[in-house]
Amino acid sequence: MNVLRVLATSVLVVLTSLPALAAELVAELVMVEEPGCVWCAQWNAQLAPIYPKTPEGQFAPLRRVELRDTRKGTTGITFARPVLFTPTFVLIEDGVELGRIEGYPGEDFFWGLLGQMLTDKTAFQGGQG
Repeated sequence: MNVLRVLATSVLVVLTSLPALAAELVAELVMVEEPGCVWCAQWNAQLAPIYPKTPEGQFAPLRRVELRDTRKGTTGITFARPVLFTPTFVLIEDGVELGRIEGYPGEDFFWGLLGQMLTDKTAFQGGQG
């Protein structure tokens, strides 16, 4: 009987934890870009190779979206306002914008802005470096 109680309690703990775990896994960082964007190319050269290996990249995986697709409304994302600049980095959760970084301010500023946005808008608790 004790074994059944322990098993039932363990199952209950796991099941009640699933919504919280799922909520933490739905954040994405969407990079809105367009062909010929010099700042997009700079971000790609400096940060794209390492982003997925960082705590930020593991918490909010990168998804790329073309600027023209945001204007067509074919991204499946509810933006808070139109995207006007590239690159624009939009933090989304469940398809809804939580925050954004417009432009690429350089590596040091990018990590600081991204870390602050993730900390303010999500359950993120890690940090770059």
